[in-house]
Amino acid sequence: MNPLAELRYFFTALGYFTRVPVPRWVGFEPHYLNAAARYFPLVGALVGGLSALVYLAALQVFPAGVAVLLSMAASLLVTGAFHEDGLADCADAFGGAYTRDDVLRIMHDSRIGAFGAIALVIALALKWQTLVALPPLRAASLMIAAHAASRTYAISYLATLDYVRAEGKAKPVAQRLSGVALMCAVLFGLPWLWWPNGPQWPDASAWRFAASTLVLLLALRFVMGRYFVRRIGGYTGDCLGFAQQIFELSIYLVGLAWISS
Repeated sequence: MNPLAELRYFFTALGYFTRVPVPRWVGFEPHYLNAAARYFPLVGALVGGLSALVYLAALQVFPAGVAVLLSMAASLLVTGAFHEDGLADCADAFGGAYTRDDVLRIMHDSRIGAFGAIALVIALALKWQTLVALPPLRAASLMIAAHAASRTYAISYLATLDYVRAEGKAKPVAQRLSGVALMCAVLFGLPWLWWPNGPQWPDASAWRFAASTLVLLLALRFVMGRYFVRRIGGYTGDCLGFAQQIFELSIYLVGLAWISS
């Protein structure tokens, strides 16, 4: 393993999924993106960490509702609403088309329709209300866990499904993900689920929470994967963004249900 090459792949992932400037020496080659896929969950953890810091800082001045909105705004700003765009495009395409060709055509259209707008409003409102209802430390830690783990499950489709477009901005990423790269992504993205109350040694409750969340995410992954294959024969970049948003929101909802039960 070449440390310099791995650093280049990490910066490639950071530059692809966020608006954070990366060093000029990193450069860019299309094959970097597929090699960088293993670092996507780590980038997610950094985005979640930024959201958590903004939330905890804002909480010193503002009510929880405002603090959560500011943290959400920070994550949207740093990512350029990259995954939210996929959610809206997929909602429009799957909700408004019947044939495979129409789904792909609508998904490729940059304009947002009624289904996409409704999906965005519901998803953002659910995130907001769920995080507001959580204790501060749990909300902050779940932001990190959800951003990281959701990206792990989303990119796992690269290992099992086919990319359905001949060309596309996700095409360089969409080469078949190796087992080693997937395991690296798992190590970067899933351990955060064991610290639902902050960076402390996980107790029995944390293990149960992590196990329940992993099982739910696996079930969702299976259902969404089958749906993608049935509708379009595989996945697109928008499908990965859609899946990431569903996984992230599901983690927040499980976290809220866990403390409410």
